Amino acid sequence: MKLLCVDDEELILKLTMMLCRELDIVESVEGFSSSKEALKYLESNSVDAILMDIDMPEINGLAMAKIVGEKYPDTSVIFLTGYSQYAVDAFSMHASGYLLKPVSKDKLLTELEYAQNNKHTESFEEEDNCRIKARTFGNFTLEVDGKQVNFSRQKAKEIFAYLVDRQGTSVTRAEVFGELWEDGLYDRPMQKQLDVIIRSLKTTLEEYGIGDILESEKGTLRVNPDMIDCDMYRFLKGDKKARDAFRGEYMTSYEWAAVTEGYLTTLLEKENKKKRY
Repeated sequence: MKLLCVDDEELILKLTMMLCRELDIVESVEGFSSSKEALKYLESNSVDAILMDIDMPEINGLAMAKIVGEKYPDTSVIFLTGYSQYAVDAFSMHASGYLLKPVSKDKLLTELEYAQNNKHTESFEEEDNCRIKARTFGNFTLEVDGKQVNFSRQKAKEIFAYLVDRQGTSVTRAEVFGELWEDGLYDRPMQKQLDVIIRSLKTTLEEYGIGDILESEKGTLRVNPDMIDCDMYRFLKGDKKARDAFRGEYMTSYEWAAVTEGYLTTLLEKENKKKRY
């Protein structure tokens, strides 16, 4: 593979290029600390993949990826960043890969092999006409008719994320409180506070025309999973593109999500092991 590395941090740039040169699948690698210079290089040189930092001056990685996608559609893009919150933006750009700094040689090889074997794979979100889309790989986001839902309270968003994680299983309010507040005391004042947050969640869902997705009965809550196009649900059903999109990060803002993240990682490792044998 012919690679191009773009990072304004000279030390990181040199380290990334050094790791690339140590891989057998890499034929050549060029590096630039300026996205403008990198784009100029692409005008007269073709590469198979670009490893680029997201947080760049002048033209950031996301903007550069858009240009690359329009002008050089056969070139794969792998983002490098120190911030996991960029994951959703990265995959919305149809990036081939996403790596957190510092980059390890093994993970770099995995991403390059994926880019090499899946150049023309489209994002799985576009295959379904479902109005409601939940993205759980990276940070959690909810979209309705292509627009991201803005929750008035962060805890309301987290409650909905937790219910998505439960995949339609009914949970009591006490269980929700125990997961989201951990060691908090579920006394009368906190019960009232939880009621306020749940009402806020219901109001937000109704404002987006999806109030019926949340079911509340006899002190329990659940979401209707049949109404949601969710990357994690697709992953568990064996959807190849969903599994390719999972990079070991699941609802990264929430500590309780670590259990599901570990489970998904284990499933993927078992599947990859079967393929090798």
